[in-house]
Amino acid sequence: MPLLIETEARLSPAAKRAFQVRLATYLAVMLYSGQVPNHSYLDGWTAAVNDQRGVVMKKPEVLILGAGIAGPALAFWLARNGYRPTVVEHARQLRSGGSAIVVKGPALPVAERMGILPQLRELATSNRSLTLLDPAGNRVLRLPSPGGSPTVEVTRADLSEVLHRAARGDAEFVFDDTVTALEQDEGGADVFFRRSAPRRFDLVVGADGTHSTMRRLVFGPERQFVSDLGLYGATVPLEPDAVDDPSELTMLTAPNRMLVIHPSRNTPLAIFTFRATRQAIHDRKNIALHKQTVAETYADVRWRAPELVAAYLDHPAPFFDPLTTVRMPSWSRGRVVLLGDAAAATGLLGDGSSMAMAGAHALAEELASHRGDHARGFAAYESRLRREVRPRQRRLGLVARLMVPSTRTGLVVRNTMGRAIGHANRMTSREPAGGKTA
Repeated sequence: MPLLIETEARLSPAAKRAFQVRLATYLAVMLYSGQVPNHSYLDGWTAAVNDQRGVVMKKPEVLILGAGIAGPALAFWLARNGYRPTVVEHARQLRSGGSAIVVKGPALPVAERMGILPQLRELATSNRSLTLLDPAGNRVLRLPSPGGSPTVEVTRADLSEVLHRAARGDAEFVFDDTVTALEQDEGGADVFFRRSAPRRFDLVVGADGTHSTMRRLVFGPERQFVSDLGLYGATVPLEPDAVDDPSELTMLTAPNRMLVIHPSRNTPLAIFTFRATRQAIHDRKNIALHKQTVAETYADVRWRAPELVAAYLDHPAPFFDPLTTVRMPSWSRGRVVLLGDAAAATGLLGDGSSMAMAGAHALAEELASHRGDHARGFAAYESRLRREVRPRQRRLGLVARLMVPSTRTGLVVRNTMGRAIGHANRMTSREPAGGKTA
């Protein structure tokens, strides 16, 4: 009976009245017949055990908004810790394309425990070196990848697909839908969708990226938490023959502008990263303005810039977005918690996906450790992840300045640092396994 009372406390007022009617019927049948009635009398809120050993509570249900990286990873771990995850994604399917990302640091042991590391290694890009070019397109230096690195570079689409395959057997995935409203009470959250019927969940997770809908609905407008880093990013896929060497990433830098050709795995990618000369481009849906901005910004850049800009202009929907960081005083409110870039974006460092995977594992682990007390679980997860996030966010300004220097002097300094790193990598790769010789 205490379990039934606990169940009742979790319900909304309307659901509570329906529950009370079902419970009264259940007790009446049991009292007058001496038998435990069918569990349908409780309308799915509890399951009666026919051998009269008691009542078994259903698994807590968790809504995860976002099926990119953090969402499927969290669904995988929640299912293994006794939860029923439902992942809702506004796109019609898993997204294809996207930049190459590096699975590294705290994400590597997570991938290994999920059993997906061999798949990621099979899908790894063939990138083995970085060639830096000056504004005229002349080679400045070539940096080989450090030998023995445990990191794995894959495309974002491949990582998302692998995570989805790992989670889909134990989680419900709903595409082409999103959340429009949410009402919390002491027992759970009633969630309203654009297409689906309203549903009630025990917990809700916003894993829907920098422009998070869940964060806006529960915490406030985006402008309160998202700060521009002064840079914009734009990408467009290229034809396979756009690269001569699939193992080489090529980067041209001019003051305030960077242009990269990444060989990726199957589809090369042109990446434009720049400081805008004028304040604008906050309209995420204005593709014409995005194309105009890229064309104007790279109009005087040489090398293959005209060809790559033309590819950007010809594409029906090329990617464009400000590079931003997300800083929030708290990652949870009531029964809602944020995960990945929705809580603390660090994407400029190239480890946003790795932090999303590590965060998903940490959140599921802390909820399992504090079962029945989501507030403590949320707090423990946030404390644990902030130790990883804070130093990364402190480095963002410096990384932005080094990545896209604003002056030729800055380019010289950055390239000098690159030469020093390349020399250190070469020396390390030549050392015997036991270290330096005497």
